Amino acid sequence: MSFNFKEIISVTLILFSVIDILGSIPIVIQLRKKMGTIQSGQATIVSGCLMVAFLFLGGSILNLFGLDVESFAVAGAIVMFILAMEMILGMTFFRDEGEGSSGSIVPLAFPLIAGAGTLTTILSLRAIYNIQNILVGIVLNLVVVYLVLKSSIWLERKLGKSGFQILRKVFGIVLLAIAVKIFKTNLFHR
Repeated sequence: MSFNFKEIISVTLILFSVIDILGSIPIVIQLRKKMGTIQSGQATIVSGCLMVAFLFLGGSILNLFGLDVESFAVAGAIVMFILAMEMILGMTFFRDEGEGSSGSIVPLAFPLIAGAGTLTTILSLRAIYNIQNILVGIVLNLVVVYLVLKSSIWLERKLGKSGFQILRKVFGIVLLAIAVKIFKTNLFHR
């Protein structure tokens, strides 16, 4: 088991871009107002469990359907590409603000934090990065998610609407470039 700092940074940034917790702060604040409170710890733990479970069981699920990781990685790269376009253009394709009894689980933990884009990305990352480095990247992102959830109102006041727009666009461009790399790497893998 060897940790690779470069891989950890890459995985962390990719997941940070896809999870887009900073870009989701308006939704978090809206949920907080609607529900009265958000259980930051509960949302973070449930999101983490979903991500880690998909990291380890996602391959088995693919085998069940006769798919290989490279094909899923290409599909994941396409999803990441669409997410990046969503971030850059300000369009919404993947956000689902479904109703639920607990705003901490639905829609916050799933699908906002650990949604289709995040789970697809985790499996796509598995095709090119070591599992231990992906796990560290997941944990680092969960720490960021927790801190952002705990301080969402303060962050909204400090960065302002234009600050969030800038962050969202910058991470969208980074994610777009990463999606192209994953697509290219796995399309010509054989």
